[in-house]
Amino acid sequence: MDTKKVAEFVGNMWDESIIPEISEYIKVPNKSPHFDPDWEQHGHMETAVQMLEAWCKTQPIKGMSIEIVRIEGRTPLLFIEIPGHIDNTVVLYGHYDKQPEFTGWADDLDPWVPTIRDGKLYGRGGADDGYAAYASLTALMALQREGIPHARCVVLIEACEESGSYDLPHYIDHLRGRIGEPSLVVCLDSGAGNYEQLWLTVSLRGMAAGTLRADVLDEGVHSGYASGVVPSSFRVLRELISRLEDESTGRILPDYLHAEIPEQRLEQSRHMAEALGDAVYTAYPFCEGVRPQAGDNVERILNRTWRAALSVTGADGIPSLAAAGNVLRPFTALKLSMRLPPTVDGEEATRRMQETLEADPPLNARVRFEPDHAASGWNAPDIAPWLQSSLQKASQAAYGRDVMYMGEGGTIPFMAMLGEFFPQAQFVITGVLGPNSNAHGPNEFLHIPFARKLTACVARVLSDHAQRQPAQAAA
Repeated sequence: MDTKKVAEFVGNMWDESIIPEISEYIKVPNKSPHFDPDWEQHGHMETAVQMLEAWCKTQPIKGMSIEIVRIEGRTPLLFIEIPGHIDNTVVLYGHYDKQPEFTGWADDLDPWVPTIRDGKLYGRGGADDGYAAYASLTALMALQREGIPHARCVVLIEACEESGSYDLPHYIDHLRGRIGEPSLVVCLDSGAGNYEQLWLTVSLRGMAAGTLRADVLDEGVHSGYASGVVPSSFRVLRELISRLEDESTGRILPDYLHAEIPEQRLEQSRHMAEALGDAVYTAYPFCEGVRPQAGDNVERILNRTWRAALSVTGADGIPSLAAAGNVLRPFTALKLSMRLPPTVDGEEATRRMQETLEADPPLNARVRFEPDHAASGWNAPDIAPWLQSSLQKASQAAYGRDVMYMGEGGTIPFMAMLGEFFPQAQFVITGVLGPNSNAHGPNEFLHIPFARKLTACVARVLSDHAQRQPAQAAA
């Protein structure tokens, strides 16, 4: 494989075609169905998938078939099939639904207005995960231009990932016969520890999420009249959350939310800490003077990748400061997001969390935990020798540095599904979400030079996959 020719073609595609297309895609507020329940009526999801389809159809890929697959009541899925040169299948995955705008964008940036600055394309959904379809097809085109063989490829681009991918199992079942039995899965929806080398995600956390609500009154009453007699609904929730979390350290308390960390993942975390140094925590926009949790960088990495962690991501029943009066409020509700170790079952953890939170409520307050969605994490199978070699060669060719392996703190439900459906497959989980790229938050950006090189790396892996030794190819 002529890496220079591949890199040149990929770079030109990004500059001349992909960046303009992603820029147009950023303008479309196709929020995931959890954030836009009326997505079908609003039409933004349809606009986005048709944009993707139109671009894909114009690419000169031999034998490619493209279809927008629709199941009534579910977000549409883009299904692409490309014939290969060997009797093997590769699945390439991404998603095109987006998180909402969020607040805090810089004054000169806007979530729905693409802006290029210092090699970065700002806007919602460009990095998470609008580039996946474009990069996947570009990698394949680079191989075909050079006459390099590749396996049959199936590209799946869903529209429900940011809502927990609850539509995806229905599509997998529907398309199972057309997907086949992949020996390799490539997922372009993950992160990177820096922008200086290839990063492979080898584990993902799961999630147990829901709304915890405490009611103490049928209506609000004067706080001077009632406080001291009527319990604060906020205090009730504070006490309940303490059943889950040590508030002084952030450590999660129930044993069922913990898992043993494999020695291999401990070693990879140590290597990651050596590679990144203090960037493990300095990459975050801390307020001045705020210290990170944990005592050293290895522990911080493990906290983010293999240990449960609780976040309160929303609230109800609490007026804004401007509207707050001297009223003891009738209820408080908090949205809880519990990230789970990769090997903890998401459904079971959610069920037991509900039991923990609802049992024996303080002062007999009316307490309910309504699960939102549960997702199990994922722990990669052992990496085959051919893939280890391919990833190393790809990283050296593109970046001049060794490949690195990392756990990721987020959740990609598709991985757990495919890991269960196709236990013999190898996995390449990677992506452009490096330091400060800020997916889901303000000022999300796609690092263009890094994305170019990542696309070339994918091309290299697809080439090496097709050229495995017969014994490896049959495995």
